[in-house]
Amino acid sequence: MPPTDDVPAPAGRARRVAVDPQGPVLVEGPVEIVLEDGTVARSDRFMVAVCTCRRSRTYPWCDTSHRPRTSR
Repeated sequence: MPPTDDVPAPAGRARRVAVDPQGPVLVEGPVEIVLEDGTVARSDRFMVAVCTCRRSRTYPWCDTSHRPRTSR
């Protein structure tokens, strides 16, 4: 989703974002994510895992659905 002018930039220091090509994007919190339908998802955690595969049942938050399942 491209940035929009009506979403204010966060105040204070820059947020750290870590991208894992095999998993979620990790963002230092608190975090607000504007979804495609305009709703806002918010987390006050110190570190947030944002889903990039869209398999998560808790989207936009990662629930590790991207991990391959192994049978025992």
